[in-house]
Formats: sequence, C-alpha cells, structure tokens
Amino acid sequence: MKVIRFIDEQNRAVMGCDYRDDTASLLEGEIFTSLTDTASRAAVKKLLPPVVPTNILCIGLNYHEHARETGLEVPRYPTLFMKNIAAVTGPKDPIEIPACCMKKPEVDYEIELAVVIGRDVKDVAIDQALDCVAGYTVANDVSARRWQGKAGNGQWIRGKSFDSFCPIGPCLVTPDEIRDPQALELTCRLNGEIMQQANTSDMIFSVAEIIAYLSEGTTLPAGTIILTGTPSGVGFIRKPPVYLNGGDVMELEIEKIGTLINPVTEPT
Repeated sequence: MKVIRFIDEQNRAVMGCDYRDDTASLLEGEIFTSLTDTASRAAVKKLLPPVVPTNILCIGLNYHEHARETGLEVPRYPTLFMKNIAAVTGPKDPIEIPACCMKKPEVDYEIELAVVIGRDVKDVAIDQALDCVAGYTVANDVSARRWQGKAGNGQWIRGKSFDSFCPIGPCLVTPDEIRDPQALELTCRLNGEIMQQANTSDMIFSVAEIIAYLSEGTTLPAGTIILTGTPSGVGFIRKPPVYLNGGDVMELEIEKIGTLINPVTEPT
C-alpha cells in the first residue's frame, strides 16, 4: 500500500491511499499498527510528509561508488549522524536556503532511501530486522557543506539540520510492496538534469544490517526514520561544484515509491 498524509477539505490532517486525480481513499487506524481502507474518497488539498518522525538517524558514506568519488576508505561500520526532526518538510514544499548559508554557495542535495521503523525495537538480529519496518519513502538529505565541515566544527548535525533540510515523501510504501530494499533504482534530477543515478544494491551496509547495528543496546522508537546514505554524484564533488540556488527544482525518484519534488528558495 502507498500511504499518504494530507490536508482534506475540512483542514484536517488525515491518511489515505489510492491517491489519484487530487483525491485519495481515506484510511482509518494507526500508521504503525493497522490501517483500514474506508473506500470513502476525500479531496487532497495539500500533501504532508508521510510520517511525523520521532527520530531521524542517518548513515553517511554507504555506497561504494560514493566512497570512491570522495577518495575515502570504505567504512568498517556504519557512520551515524542525526538530523533535527524540525528539518522535515513534505512534497512540493520549498527547500529554504537560510541566510547563514548564503555567504558562499554551499547547499547540496543527497537522494536517499528512507526506512521508517514501525515498532519500538532493540537488539534486533539482522535476519529479523526488516520485520520492524513500517515502510519506505524518499528523502533528500539536504546538506550545507561549509556548516557540515568548518562552521560546524567538524560535526555534521548542524549542517544537516536547518529547517526544510529533510524533505520526505511523496508516500510511505508498505513492505509488502518492497520485498527487497536492496534492489531499487534511485534517480536525482536537478532542473531536469540527472545528477545521481544508482541502485540500492551498491550499499555498503544493507538496510537490515543498518537496523541491526543501530538497535544494538539502543531502543529505536516507532516512527524513527533512517536515512540509508546517498550514492555518487553529489554536488560538492563535481568539477565545478554544483550547489542549490533559489529557483531550482529537485526531483528525487525511487523505484516502487515515487517522485519527491521540491522547489528551492532563498531569503528575500
């Protein structure tokens, strides 16, 4: 099932499926327990992020080709950082470049498969890790590179956590429709030009391995979003570098999930 969250004509935040022609079939229940299709259709005024996260955990340097393009060694263990949950924004919402990132171009894009944990989990084994997944969505790990490096004093969280720096959507796809998360095509387009194109089979650590690793001695609450890393083609590696500017449009597409579209704006 492809689940969306949206604002209906009564200005309520509701969930739905079978989204088409600006309407959706309303769902009842809880997204992390059980959902029932009511077969009652409602107008979709505005799409929302498909999940309200409790936590955003991110894995860096998790594609072989991305490691090669950066010249960094393949990590022995997943590289973990976090994003502020306030960075989340939804489909068609703007990625807002803040004034503190306008001193020089620095804001970059990163297409990522996002995994949503469906129940509190701790110390889960690799062969059981996918049973904890509520669904998958598309994420853009928007990154301010100067803040990620020098201005963030070498810590990544600051440069990854500005408002609107975590677009997700357009929907949450339940695991029955994605049996193998390691066989999905990813395509990132900037103003119609392909910037990143890869397959999740190039991941260094699989989705199951990441969940098992992150849950060691640590509770992952239901609603935790895990960003699983970006493939090669990011902007700061390119010659010349490519950074986001006001007026740009990002289209991030993952097979079996859909396309996440966001415009880019600058402070006026």
